[in-house]
Amino acid sequence: MAFTLNHLPKRTEKPRNEGLTLALDKGYSVRQAEDFVESSSNYFDVVKLGWGTSYVTQNLEEKIAVYHNAGIPVYFGGTLFEAYVLRDQLDAYVELMKNYGIEHVEVSNGTIWLSDDRKQAIIKELSQEFYVYSEVGSKNPNDIIPPYKWVKIIENELKAGSQKVICEARESGTVGVFRPNGEVRSGLIEEITDQIPQDKLIFEAPQKEQQVWFIRKFGSNVNLGNIVPADVISLETLRLGLRGDTLLDFYSLDDDEDLNNVMKDTNTISNKE
Repeated sequence: MAFTLNHLPKRTEKPRNEGLTLALDKGYSVRQAEDFVESSSNYFDVVKLGWGTSYVTQNLEEKIAVYHNAGIPVYFGGTLFEAYVLRDQLDAYVELMKNYGIEHVEVSNGTIWLSDDRKQAIIKELSQEFYVYSEVGSKNPNDIIPPYKWVKIIENELKAGSQKVICEARESGTVGVFRPNGEVRSGLIEEITDQIPQDKLIFEAPQKEQQVWFIRKFGSNVNLGNIVPADVISLETLRLGLRGDTLLDFYSLDDDEDLNNVMKDTNTISNKE
């Protein structure tokens, strides 16, 4: 029997340009990838093979095929890109992506020094053959980029050919757009989104509290990244208001009196429990 639940927020449908969930594969086996696709393929849009894990992943070609056969793009982590650039092997990196049938690429400089001009030139070059995500923000928690510079860098990278710009947070969610304790740098987010179209941005948000903040701020169809496979379905329930953290955020009521009645009923049930 199909679920029939009213007042759910409207989610974009795949293939989508907004409401993206970028999953972070940190070294899944082929079998784990198959299970992930079977359970969650409707709810994630792209897979990043985290940092340099693809270099040491066994049966990499077979695993990539699992995602591709499900219609899900895969790309190598930005740190692997940086490792190749650091060694002046960008051409070899391009050849590597072609050999594995990779059509998406992340251009980042979160760890290495790469001038803005050089990074934009690489984005422009790669965008001729690949769908480019560029990433802005340092992995060093002591390297604080002022908001005006975030905006300028993002604008220039979009002009250079980046399809979307990823706002850095790392796997931990403690750098970039977040403070070391995981708290959102809300003023930074406000300034960025005041000047950059939201659909051009992907916010890395690995922690549940961070995901909730972005969903409440921008709605169900905010683009979120660095979501571990085990959290993809959980995130989708947050987007739909099917978890306590967002249950009342997306439920349409006729008036405040109805909302008060719902809250009274909820409190009554809680007290009885």
